[in-house]
Amino acid sequence: RERFEFGGRDVASWFPRHMAKGLRQMRVALRRADCLVERSHIPLSGRNPALQEALGIRPHVLVLNKMDLADPRRQPVSAGAGPGWGQRWSWAQCDSPVPVPLQVVPMVARLVADSPRYHRAESSEHNILVIGVPNAGKSSLINSLRRLHLKKGKATAVGGEPGITKAVLSRIQVCEKPLMYLVDTPGVLPPRLGDVETGMKLALCGAIRDHLVGEDVMADYLLYTLNKQQQFGYVQRYGLGQACDHIESLLKHVALTQGYTQKVKVLTGTGNVNMMMLNYPAAAYEFLRDFRAGRLGRVTLD
Repeated sequence: RERFEFGGRDVASWFPRHMAKGLRQMRVALRRADCLVERSHIPLSGRNPALQEALGIRPHVLVLNKMDLADPRRQPVSAGAGPGWGQRWSWAQCDSPVPVPLQVVPMVARLVADSPRYHRAESSEHNILVIGVPNAGKSSLINSLRRLHLKKGKATAVGGEPGITKAVLSRIQVCEKPLMYLVDTPGVLPPRLGDVETGMKLALCGAIRDHLVGEDVMADYLLYTLNKQQQFGYVQRYGLGQACDHIESLLKHVALTQGYTQKVKVLTGTGNVNMMMLNYPAAAYEFLRDFRAGRLGRVTLD
């Protein structure tokens, strides 16, 4: 396929109303923030332009998540390009020999030291606001920094689906020298997307709940994307003879080989008859789950 037909889908129904409240809370928390740490799965579509307008020109660190699952041939945004957010920013290199958690605290300290203080200039503590779209790994980053620098257990809940953090939490200390506090925030998506494809990429990364978009259309878009990027790991994964361009044939093969069936009641002239049929939704979910776990190869959606 040369293009994917989205069929005029209304992406407005994908976004929960609590996100507007979350953005208002973040504006209040910004008054005490020295720096922003943004967590993202994908370098372009995974960022919320609404945060740029709301959160001003604080120093900014972009931390890309799950780079071990990303295609090394498709490089993330470069420091030279810049994100267009503020005057001072940097990004933690996930392919660096130094692990990302080790990079974050020194990088934040350097950016804050080189920037004017926006509040209480006499204070030596660093207050950092952690932002990003839902399910981008914000809470996991906070917990990993806390374990690394304070040898403490997790301080905020994490989960594999969006919506775990629903309110701005209290400050969480992650480092003693320098004294640094991070504030976890709820994942916030733009109130509207002009590009349905961006919404589909966010859904594949788990920023939008699967059932709001539909596992069937997500699986179809994933197959289109894999073929477009010539990522044919699914052929070997599912024992296909060759790449395919029709999601129905792929899901049928997955359902048959994995034993995904469901009992369906059929009304006939002689009464109701129970029949076993292939469970295509279960096969679609298996396809999505394999992608998110990296079992289809290393793929970057942007």
